[in-house]
Amino acid sequence: MSSGTGHLDVSVDIAAPAQAVWDYVTSWERQSEWIPLTSVRVEGEVVIARTAIGPLGFDDTMTVSTWQPPHLCETLHTGAVVKGLGIFKVTPRGDGCTFTWGERAEVPGGPLAPYLWPLAKPFLNLAFAYSLRRLRARVEAGA
Repeated sequence: MSSGTGHLDVSVDIAAPAQAVWDYVTSWERQSEWIPLTSVRVEGEVVIARTAIGPLGFDDTMTVSTWQPPHLCETLHTGAVVKGLGIFKVTPRGDGCTFTWGERAEVPGGPLAPYLWPLAKPFLNLAFAYSLRRLRARVEAGA
């Protein structure tokens, strides 16, 4: 990891076909069903995820850079707060699939970035894992 880049990968096994998981996670507006505090809209070629608590929040703007249904979607984060690469990967396995959410983010903070990422990563892992449990519950319930 370079001093300004944070890597995060969180996975969950889902008892559903890869295509069903793919269809759900790439229905951008539905991400608010499984990613807390986030609402998503699409404007032309740009996906905008608004993460907020009340009036405090930020927009995470993204463009799709890789599209290989039903297995891989990569997005370039181009916003003022979040920059880097987001990865959704669906891997078929026996009776279902494994969904992996990865991020290769530029960590803000300038010279403090190498110190901030180790502090933030455990909390981000917990938040992503929580989101993926919600995702699994919704997909397995037929969302």
